[in-house]
Amino acid sequence: MKKLHPKSNIDELCYPFMYEASSLCDYEIETDQLTRMVAWAIDELSILKLEFPYSEDLENLEKQLHWVLPLCYHLNGSIRGKLAITENDHQQLLDHYRNMKVVVEDVISGFVLPGGKSPVGILNQCSSISKKAIRLMVIIHNTENKEVAEILPKFANLLCNYFFTATILINKVTGFKETPFISKSY
Repeated sequence: MKKLHPKSNIDELCYPFMYEASSLCDYEIETDQLTRMVAWAIDELSILKLEFPYSEDLENLEKQLHWVLPLCYHLNGSIRGKLAITENDHQQLLDHYRNMKVVVEDVISGFVLPGGKSPVGILNQCSSISKKAIRLMVIIHNTENKEVAEILPKFANLLCNYFFTATILINKVTGFKETPFISKSY
């Protein structure tokens, strides 16, 4: 069977690496989606802030998400191109995450079912997309023998936890009560 390959018309090609066999393109598509979802979450958060105009927590979260947004695109290009995520970026995200955990420590103590006002659902998707990106990094590094800098999965794991904790923060501010999830499997 003949392999698919790009046509000569640039207008009919959405991404130069779309036809490669490597999982690297899949990783770049996931991190592109992550970036777009973070932008959507920021937009939805600005709407939510109208309902809760005096929430310093929501204000801080919005500033942090604006800071995270370009880092998601930096995550995108940091395998194929130049490494653009730094230890300083990781440390700053870790600080934001730990500060947010302190704010929500009184409302969460385990697994919860997803739910809450927008942008909670979007941020839950950001968390899941971060997981997909990590899995693709593992495949790229371990089975496709392409070097993935250790900072990248470390940063993406932290992003995943950060986005989840942001959902808990929003739910605390809006008064949404999470439903604890008790697994029958573990």
